[in-house]
Amino acid sequence: MSKFVITLVVFSLYSMSFASTPPIRQELGNNWQFRQYHIGKWLPAEVPGTVHSDNEKHIQWIDKADWEYELRFQVDEQLAGQKHKQLVFQGLDTWCDITLNGQPLLSTNNMFRTWKADVSGLLSDKENILHLRFRSPIRQGMKEMEKYGLPLPASNDQSENGGMGPNRVSVFSRKAPYHFGWDWGPRLVTSGIWRPIFLEGWDDLNIEQVFIEQPQVTPVQADLKASVRLTTEHHEKLIAEVKCDSRILAKSEVETQPGENRLTLPFTIKKPRLWWSNGLGKANLYSFRIDLKKDGKVVASREVTTGLRSLKLVRRQDTQGETFYFELNGIPVFAKGVNAIPNDVFLPRISRSDYEKMVTDAANANMNMIRIWGGGIYEDDYFYELCDRHGIMVWQDFMFACAMYPGNPEFLENVKQEAVDNVIRLRNHPCIALWCGNNEIDAAWRGWGWKREYTQQQQERIFKAYTDVFHRLLPEVIEKYTDGDDYWPSSPMSGPEIGDHEIRPANRGDNHYWGVWHEKHKFEEYEKNIGRFISEHGFQSFPEFETVRQYTLPEDYDIESEIMSAHQRSGIGNLRIREYMGWYYQVPEDFGQMLYMSQVLQARAMRIAMETHRRHMPYCMGSLVWQLNDCWPVASWSTTDYYHNWKAAQYALREACKPVILAPQLTADSLKLWVVNDLPTPLAGTYTLEIKGFDGKLHQTRQGKYKIKANEAAPIAASSIAGLLQDNSHRETMAVITIRQGKKIVDRQNVYFALPKELLLRQPDIQIQISEEQGKKYLTAITDRLACDVMFYLPGVKAVFTDNYKDLLPGHPFRTEIRTPLSKEEIEQQIRCRWVGK
Repeated sequence: MSKFVITLVVFSLYSMSFASTPPIRQELGNNWQFRQYHIGKWLPAEVPGTVHSDNEKHIQWIDKADWEYELRFQVDEQLAGQKHKQLVFQGLDTWCDITLNGQPLLSTNNMFRTWKADVSGLLSDKENILHLRFRSPIRQGMKEMEKYGLPLPASNDQSENGGMGPNRVSVFSRKAPYHFGWDWGPRLVTSGIWRPIFLEGWDDLNIEQVFIEQPQVTPVQADLKASVRLTTEHHEKLIAEVKCDSRILAKSEVETQPGENRLTLPFTIKKPRLWWSNGLGKANLYSFRIDLKKDGKVVASREVTTGLRSLKLVRRQDTQGETFYFELNGIPVFAKGVNAIPNDVFLPRISRSDYEKMVTDAANANMNMIRIWGGGIYEDDYFYELCDRHGIMVWQDFMFACAMYPGNPEFLENVKQEAVDNVIRLRNHPCIALWCGNNEIDAAWRGWGWKREYTQQQQERIFKAYTDVFHRLLPEVIEKYTDGDDYWPSSPMSGPEIGDHEIRPANRGDNHYWGVWHEKHKFEEYEKNIGRFISEHGFQSFPEFETVRQYTLPEDYDIESEIMSAHQRSGIGNLRIREYMGWYYQVPEDFGQMLYMSQVLQARAMRIAMETHRRHMPYCMGSLVWQLNDCWPVASWSTTDYYHNWKAAQYALREACKPVILAPQLTADSLKLWVVNDLPTPLAGTYTLEIKGFDGKLHQTRQGKYKIKANEAAPIAASSIAGLLQDNSHRETMAVITIRQGKKIVDRQNVYFALPKELLLRQPDIQIQISEEQGKKYLTAITDRLACDVMFYLPGVKAVFTDNYKDLLPGHPFRTEIRTPLSKEEIEQQIRCRWVGK
């Protein structure tokens, strides 16, 4: 039977390092206790704290109960001597009443905000008791809905699974929407401390914020401003300095007043090392230090790391409509990437390692953008730091998705403070490319049938709340707290104006193309549905067999079994996979082969989509796959599974996202060779087109030269199918196309002249050799005839193959590194492989 691990109450409180002196900070991460409110004994809070239950439905009572936490602590001696002390709560989920030593301190109602409370006069020099009572998000949500007087649409709120009938209360709490269920995740509505709590103290002066504004950045010169917000008790004269690598870039005498002060220190860097996205150059970073000095002594200091770049969304009228692309340092960038959801249904389980794998999975697949989707969370600082380092641009949604939201003054003020908190927190990160108001709400209000449930007056009330948040409040925050960051009200949307929600042409704005999957379009339909920027498209697959083994027993080995169905949250998921597989491949009966073939199918769809979108550059300038990751082990649209194993689609996308690719276009009577060049420099070389039988026999060879401009997609050759095949069967013949620059192979593609299920694939003889070189283990495979999408694996063993799911051809040895603790001899004994038609 499947087991869920449920994190109830104690979320990770990890240590943090700050470069600001003062304040002094004391982490409050140990010795917590928890229990259901006023019920039972206090239990020690493990970090993280967990309980176990048999299945999702049996634990729905948890979100309808109140929970309480208590910490007894003493103030560190150094901090106790500070004049000013405040408690800082970086993440409380969600409705929480806080007392300190019996005195009411705060009531919170937003898990996305940082909450602070002055405790200077409340702390004891002996033991202090910090008490947190978390109110049920479900019962509180019901109260808020009743107060609002109007239920609101929330399509992905699985209220029935939670025993709430039609009462979808998720939108009345500022809480991660996916906690209430989605078509790839369970309904587990958590409560607790999900980000650090610390005590902070300072005496006379505290630097609260530093923002490195970048009004103009070019390769020649970067004109910058350090905007500093500080609090002081005194009227005094100070020296403010901006330093980088011990070099003083700006120095000014400033005169402070008691209370809050704002300083602006302009400075210039000649010939700056610019920040570039993955594939275009190095993601250079600068560390700036702001010092405040009195009588030659540093009395406060803070460091900020950022990258210098000009990054903007370009929407310009052209002959075909309006452009939608990102321009980095004057270079148009085709956005190749993925959408991302939270890495776990229980947020405290997300580790730094999870974030490292998440970002490097994208970077190593030659991607340059991740969209943080609006149904999850504003991610941890470490995620954005990794994106900064790896050159991954971030499309950042605000946390609103697939629902309409209240518009009462209290809710709007709460949302405003949430936006201010997170914009200020993230604005120094060079990776931030765009702020987007929400996911799919504009499209849903226009076309999902929600309006039919409401009177005209109610519709007007609901839509006014929508415009208040996404067309007024959020853009005002972006304008006030950034140095010109771009804002887009909703994704998808054709234009930023309120009236644009009634019109959605493909020749402007961004698009979510779900014709493939939801509307059962064939993969070839990608060619007919090209938008200016495709910010969502995807296809489902199952996780690999080794992942599925983690939550099943042998009697569950059927995709329609109870356990497999529990880990397939899309009501049409299994049906769609079978339907599409039947169109393109033979549908296997074996369970393990079915899991594998679902990944082969998904890889085919995503490769076709990415190549098609890139082939239409510069009309189309973005392709973001739904989705990179999973929050639990599940059948989904992810390209890496919950355990960060690469699916076939991730390997396929790594090839399709290379800076320079072949993107062949096969029609009923011709084969056209396209080259796509994302680089800011032109490319020239030679191409070879070989026509071969599946046994490796060469039938004919064609060669030529090609030239491709910078940032261009263009055809380099075309041939008739009849001329290529001649007397050879289209079911047993393939084209192997290679482009070179000098002797270097730039890209190689195989083209088949029939659907995979029509190919005459005979049993291959695959020979495998395992070697060890300088402590690394390698697999080399050869075959006597074509073997398609060969997957190598080690049953029951965690292993990473640096390359996999490849077509093996006679005369073309395949080689990949295997990262596993197994010895060479153990690998030789246990290595296995699957292929199409096995």
